[in-house]
Formats: sequence, C-alpha cells, structure tokens
Amino acid sequence: FHLGVDGGIEVTASHNPMDYNGMKLVREGARPISGDTGLRDVQRLAEAGDFPPVNEAARGSYRQISLRDAYIDHLLGYISVNNLTPLKLVFNAGNGAAGPVIDAIEARLKALGAPVEFIKIHNTPDGTFPNGIPNPLLPECRDDTRKAV
Repeated sequence: FHLGVDGGIEVTASHNPMDYNGMKLVREGARPISGDTGLRDVQRLAEAGDFPPVNEAARGSYRQISLRDAYIDHLLGYISVNNLTPLKLVFNAGNGAAGPVIDAIEARLKALGAPVEFIKIHNTPDGTFPNGIPNPLLPECRDDTRKAV
C-alpha cells in the first residue's frame, strides 16, 4: 500500500523450525499470491525458463529502505491514543523479528503520553531461538506468556 509497488516477497519460515525458509509472495495491494491466485503461473514461467532478453536500460533497481515508522503509523491508525485507559500489555516476540517493532511501538506510545506498560518476553531477535520456536500455536511455546499474564 504505502509504496505503491507491484508486488513483494517476504522471506520467512513462518512457524516452521529454524532450519526452514520460504517466501511469501504478494501482488499489488499486498494481495497474497497462492496456488489459486497466480503461484502456478509463476511456477510455469520459472520451469519453462523462457525469459526474454533483459533490456539493460529498463532494468529495475534495488534499494533498502525502512518502513518501520510507516508501519507503526498504520498500526496506530487503528486506535485513538487519547481514548486509551491504563493498560498493561504482554508481548512475546519469540526471539523473532517483531522485537524491535514492539520496542518502537512502545516508544511511540510513551511519547504520545499513552497510559501503557509493556511487558516484553523473548524480545531480542536471535535466529537460534533459544526459548523455542516462535509458534504460539504450540502449548509449550505459550508457557512464558501465560506466566507473565
């Protein structure tokens, strides 16, 4: 949405063990590309290997940008900070990528004077997942969160 791009790729293992990796593809408007919405077309193109020559003058470019602030703006657009009552919130990032985002949301809310207290568990990203795989669907992965609540 924010950049108006034609598509995107997220490299993720989702809730799989740490030695897994995969990609989630999206098309314009962040609409998922799945088996029934274009993924089979991508597969056929890749398997055929019949790609036209690249026009070097029209080649795209790569740039790395941070969308964290825009993402936080988007998330906070769902709430009215002025209407918040005191809240104590527990977050378990599972040593995944969400930790720094949670920190940034906390800082933004505090700067806005929101009456919130963040309790953060396993908030530091660590790809070895020392506290277990970050899968909240598994009961054993919810124990630390349950205790904090």
